Amino acid sequence: MLTECIDNLNLKNGGVYFDGTLGGGGHSYQILKNSSPLGRLVATDLDDYALNRASERLKEFDGRFNLVKGNFKNFENVFDNLGVEKLDGAILDLGVSSFQLDDRERGFSYLANDESLDMRMDRTSTLTAKKIINEYSEHDIKSILYEYGEERFSGIIAKNIVQQRRINPIEKIGELNEIIFNSIPKKFQQDGHPSKRTFQALRIEVNAELSGLYETVISLARRLKSGGRLVILTFHSLEDRIVKRAFKELNTDCICDKSFPVCVCGKKKEIEIITKHPITATKEELENNSRSKSAKLRVAEKI
Repeated sequence: MLTECIDNLNLKNGGVYFDGTLGGGGHSYQILKNSSPLGRLVATDLDDYALNRASERLKEFDGRFNLVKGNFKNFENVFDNLGVEKLDGAILDLGVSSFQLDDRERGFSYLANDESLDMRMDRTSTLTAKKIINEYSEHDIKSILYEYGEERFSGIIAKNIVQQRRINPIEKIGELNEIIFNSIPKKFQQDGHPSKRTFQALRIEVNAELSGLYETVISLARRLKSGGRLVILTFHSLEDRIVKRAFKELNTDCICDKSFPVCVCGKKKEIEIITKHPITATKEELENNSRSKSAKLRVAEKI
């Protein structure tokens, strides 16, 4: 949904923009191109490979961008270090990047087999999916699968994981897939790959993807200039609910009891929600990119 994201940023020459999830640099490239010749970009990512790859891709705009290794949730420190006060726009493309999924050695894809259960976006982190599977308690594994993957069979999957690791450590993607296949009744394995929800849950836990997301959306919106746009692309319901809730909070004016004659809370509406309903992928994009099926784009504009 590159076109929809870029169009909704309302890019202009000389604007200051933030791409919190740099990835391969696709959004960043278009931001710099469409804010030429004076636009400035700050971008963050946890993945060293992404930073190196994007640096090459963006080199024609040298001098107009800063790429920083780090979590977008720490944007306040990044901005302070770079002397950035207010933004004309910001974009967050949440979740795992396509190149991370396609690189099976990274352990994100349940379509792999002999690769290690890794799933780290930041490869210097010590927490991996393998560590969770082999060291977390059965209760904690069940909770992660249920909360982050909305997996209805989280209990039996967690139980079977713990039973298997007593025999041998579970280290490979194929080993975990086999446990999941044997845990979910065949009649419930028709709707997509049986491991999809478990792998999503483990990835979210490894990378703490949902932790602090609500607060970050609120804070990032408050760093926008009047008329600045915040564009957020999500790929599963848990992220989307958090973004929707944050936008609603920012869009709310006065939360006093209706019986009060005057407002005493002092709360003021801070944004206009541009997308009353999220934008989804076009039929054409769905045909060319199956991963866009779950994508939802929400846009807000600072008042």
